[in-house]
Amino acid sequence: MARKPLTKPRKHASQERSRATVDALIEATARILVRDGFDKASTNRIAEKAGVSVGSLYQYFPSKEALVAAVVERHNQELMEVVRAALAEVAVLPMEQAVRKLVAAAIQAHRIDPGLHRVLAEQIPRTGRPGNTEVLNRETYALFRAYLEAHCDEFREVDLGLATFVCVTSIEALTHTAVLDHSESLSDEAFEALVDEATRLVVRYLQ
Repeated sequence: MARKPLTKPRKHASQERSRATVDALIEATARILVRDGFDKASTNRIAEKAGVSVGSLYQYFPSKEALVAAVVERHNQELMEVVRAALAEVAVLPMEQAVRKLVAAAIQAHRIDPGLHRVLAEQIPRTGRPGNTEVLNRETYALFRAYLEAHCDEFREVDLGLATFVCVTSIEALTHTAVLDHSESLSDEAFEALVDEATRLVVRYLQ
């Protein structure tokens, strides 16, 4: 039976110089993944692009899967900052305004390095470590459900868990597909129209 790849860092960087090395390795991994894909990424190529020795790479990461997992974690943190900010902003807004801002925020999040987002969506299962994405999803669901609980007087009686799943999944699927698969053919006006239609979809479902 094949051994499960090691995906946790060997150690965490604490000093400024070591943090710079780790950052360079993660960024180099991201760029190689976007340009060449998972199969052509190797620790030798990553180290060369980062400008460090392979020995230095292995001080921090035991495998390329661990580096990909670190890229996933960093990218998810960037996306989650956008989502958290939007959900904090809409906490006191009425439903239609809130949904509109959330859809716009989802588009903004997916526009953060969309090439990387696409390749990670394909490569995450191969790292053997989907946990970071699961944490991201759980937090998004929890925050959206908290909004629904606070504004339940604005929509019909629904199962909040199911409604959260339907709304979050719909917004994610629409914005993910639009940005990653159709971004080049969609104008700013088209994205505005997408926000309008996705908002209508979610609001009418809830009402």
